[in-house]
Amino acid sequence: MARVAFIGLGNMGGGMAANLAKAGHEVRAFDLSVAALAKAEERGCRRAGSAAEAVAEAEAVVTMLPAGKHVRDVYEANVIGVAPATAILIDCSTIDVTTAREETGKAAAQGYDMVDAPVSGGIAAAEGGTLTFMVGGEAEAFERARPFLEQMGKAVIHAGGPGAGQAAKICNNMLLGASMIATCETFVLAQKLGLDPQTFFDIASRASGQCWSMTSYCPLPGVGPETPADRNYDGGFAAALMLKDLRLAMEAATSVDAYTPMGSEAEELYTRFAEKLGGAGKDFSGIIKMIDDSWSPPTSDPAAPPPGLRLPK
Repeated sequence: MARVAFIGLGNMGGGMAANLAKAGHEVRAFDLSVAALAKAEERGCRRAGSAAEAVAEAEAVVTMLPAGKHVRDVYEANVIGVAPATAILIDCSTIDVTTAREETGKAAAQGYDMVDAPVSGGIAAAEGGTLTFMVGGEAEAFERARPFLEQMGKAVIHAGGPGAGQAAKICNNMLLGASMIATCETFVLAQKLGLDPQTFFDIASRASGQCWSMTSYCPLPGVGPETPADRNYDGGFAAALMLKDLRLAMEAATSVDAYTPMGSEAEELYTRFAEKLGGAGKDFSGIIKMIDDSWSPPTSDPAAPPPGLRLPK
């Protein structure tokens, strides 16, 4: 087993670090949150006093951080030149492609192998060790990272060279965001046309319009398998995180002059839902509450559903 430094113990990182400890690794964990550190310690990790302390003798460094600026700060101040040059560096954050490539290049210049390995699957998958990892990096770096990633996930896929993992993640989530909006629009229209939601689900989930947003993550409560819709859109994948990923996708599209009208519209709608209507902390499927264009939320209840939708109070 190896000495693993794990930096970033939030909703996702906490479960991931615990799974590495469960696998028998000596996990030295660090986070700015004292509560997160205490929880990690309870789950088998060793508490480090700083990021630099965590990586000092590490054979692998895993990071799960909020944004590109945090990755840049942590790697340039506390990882590159601090961790042993023999350590494999694994960044599981979801960040912009440019920063991922830049940090991999800076690490390589100092003799490190590094991969970008963003995840798909959400908090439950992080806890259960069933994440999907999309990995960017050189083939040798990927093979070195693979054993650690396999102990945190069910699928580990080499997407290509440095930055390819981030590219795969933002493209996947642009598709997810747009398909969720289309699914919500469809349920709203079907209900306004007099179709029973369960009946429509039974039809569409077996017809050519079926997609993951409908069959596995239906945005209406009581329809299909249990989803955050059945818990008043609490838990799951927050709309603020979907918006973050859509913005990363739009930045990437601009950088390569790609025409992404559906992605752009999805970003605008999630901006409205998350930032103007107070839905940032709700699951991203909660956008069904504002899909009806005729709906104007009352001042006293900005999260109220549009008329006609049978949603939880």
